[in-house]
Amino acid sequence: MYLKKPYSNERNGVQDYHKGVRMRIFTIIAFLILSSTITFSQPHDVYEVYAIEYAKDSAWVPVSEIALEANSKDSVTFSYYVWFLKGDNGRKILVDAGFGFLEDTIKHRGYYRKYQRPDLALQRINVHADEITDVIITHPHVDHIGGLQLFTKATIWMQKNDFAYFVGGAWQKGASHLGLDKQDVSKIIQANLDGRLQLVDGDSIEIIPGIRVFIGSKHSYESQHLLVSSKTEKVLLASDDCWFYYNLDYLLPVPMTFDAHAYVAQLRRMKTLVADTQLIVPGHDPLVLSRFHQVAKGVVRIR
Repeated sequence: MYLKKPYSNERNGVQDYHKGVRMRIFTIIAFLILSSTITFSQPHDVYEVYAIEYAKDSAWVPVSEIALEANSKDSVTFSYYVWFLKGDNGRKILVDAGFGFLEDTIKHRGYYRKYQRPDLALQRINVHADEITDVIITHPHVDHIGGLQLFTKATIWMQKNDFAYFVGGAWQKGASHLGLDKQDVSKIIQANLDGRLQLVDGDSIEIIPGIRVFIGSKHSYESQHLLVSSKTEKVLLASDDCWFYYNLDYLLPVPMTFDAHAYVAQLRRMKTLVADTQLIVPGHDPLVLSRFHQVAKGVVRIR
């Protein structure tokens, strides 16, 4: 009888020990499952999206000059943007490179006011040119590709057919090179020679995780616009495939297009690509700065 008690206590102690181990194992497994669930429920390859105004036109023009067959008697002025995408995947992406002219050259030409070189405009949100991992060129008009040489470490993305026309067909006799600059041809060719150019061939292609490009507006020979995954919704950066909200609202093409019917067709499609059409961002409308939250002077976050 004397030996039974300690034996019983030892047995109970072993049972309690094993019970405690089982509980700890269960707790760890439950924690791992919960952590896994939380991890997988979080979106990956999503971006913060910013519009940065780096210049503004000095003149006002009738609405009829930005939208064919417009009935409005109002006037508009152009804003010039680059768009910055900060990814949770570590990528820092610039959509278009803006003008690369020196400030004195811009001032001398008299076309623009409030001009700031695009790489310097990025510094308003504490981003520097050598941090940019990718530059997506929506089309090679001078106000979208002219600053390419400012971002020497970035991979460049451009539509293959747009590139071919820009460096070749545009300069043939009788072809249109309106909005293009010969100096920019050498910049994109040099990027290609340096192995930094990635040519995109076609429509509705995910070129970078979370970023899909679309073509068809024919603003340039093969311009493209972007559908970007953000933390809560999709954002469509139209660039010049939609100049102003007016073009989108009234489904009217811009004067600069190879195919006005294709331009309108893409405006219609844009409205089907996002859940909220307020997140379709036109390429030159000053109203962009008043429709979204300002985070710095001339910079708004799109959401």
